[in-house]
Amino acid sequence: MSSKELQVNYETTNTYSTLNKLTSKTEYIWVACHGIAYLSRYFIKYFEVLDPDKNFVIAPQAPAKYYQTRAFKYVGASWLTRENKAIEIENVLNYLDAVYEKEKLQDKKVILLGYSQGVSIVMRWLQKRNVNCERLILHSGSIPNEFTPEDFVNNVNTKTHLVYGNSDQYIHSEKLKKQIDMAQKLFPENLEIHEFDGKHEVSQEVLKKIDHALIASKTIF
Repeated sequence: MSSKELQVNYETTNTYSTLNKLTSKTEYIWVACHGIAYLSRYFIKYFEVLDPDKNFVIAPQAPAKYYQTRAFKYVGASWLTRENKAIEIENVLNYLDAVYEKEKLQDKKVILLGYSQGVSIVMRWLQKRNVNCERLILHSGSIPNEFTPEDFVNNVNTKTHLVYGNSDQYIHSEKLKKQIDMAQKLFPENLEIHEFDGKHEVSQEVLKKIDHALIASKTIF
């Protein structure tokens, strides 16, 4: 007897979280993709340091939920794995497209942020869908090896921030050098590097620094 693996298409539903109110005073819309083990409703709390009048934050929710320990108490989530990777990427991008459409972001000043695994998600979304992006923040994650400068020719003027902790347990010196080299190759004109004192964690200090720079310099847009 032999087995085979087939495919089926179906409709699914997922959640996402928001922070602050979208008003006439709102200047920037952040779409922030979390890392492995987060849920969006907890991840979004890191962005409470941003000016609430100027910033509206959207935290999409990774679709694959799982219990983090054998106590079956804490739930985490992952965007994708290497299993059926191409299919899973397309599923995730379709979900992000739906959030983008529902929130009517087509003509908004969007800031894309990826943290940890979320870096690969926002970069693939930007590259494959060419979404509107004023700034790109790559925080403590790995840039996928598949990209070339030609993939981001439409983003040559996009200010890009590469953020990492100097004690990040997942980023050794060789990997960091490779990531910086890749970022410089992909975004040679508008790359800014932020190193902070810390481990593999979200730096609210860097978020505040970027937020203050946005408010202080309207000419960047």
